Amino acid sequence: MTTARTLYLIACAAPPARDLETPIRAAQAAGWDVCVILTPSAHRWATEDPGAGIDLAALADLTGHPIRHSYKLPSQPDVLPSPDAILAAPLTSNSLSKWAAGISDTLALGLLTEAIGLRIPITALPHFNAAQAAHPAVTRSVETLRGAGVTVLLGPGGFEPHPPRQSHLHAYPWPAAIAALPA
Repeated sequence: MTTARTLYLIACAAPPARDLETPIRAAQAAGWDVCVILTPSAHRWATEDPGAGIDLAALADLTGHPIRHSYKLPSQPDVLPSPDAILAAPLTSNSLSKWAAGISDTLALGLLTEAIGLRIPITALPHFNAAQAAHPAVTRSVETLRGAGVTVLLGPGGFEPHPPRQSHLHAYPWPAAIAALPA
């Protein structure tokens, strides 16, 4: 009997986080055991804004794992299996730049930063607008992460930044992220 490989889905507070069931189901269909980790802002959307559409209980039921968003205490056991791969999606420009700078002030960023050193395959699917993408830190951050072996799906075939305040008019390329995961 083979055991499913474990995928950490790390989601930031961006509109595609409202549809995490889509990549979870697609990854499960591809043989992944999915664990969800939210940034603190994404967790705040889920807990403080019922209109955000992020149902933590439904996601936990779908994955069979608790949804994490903060570091555990040293005396607490790990509640998630170790990852075989990580999908950072949606990845905001804020988290992208902090990650590339090695900042690990949240569980999500700590896992992403550590995964580079552990050589865990990482796919990143950004989500930000064209004005944010024009900031020079974004280009540098993408180059840094790609240089570290991260598959950053930004540009043709991945995520293409949209005009400000027009996110709702553009489909998020979840299938490209799932297709980029290791076989």
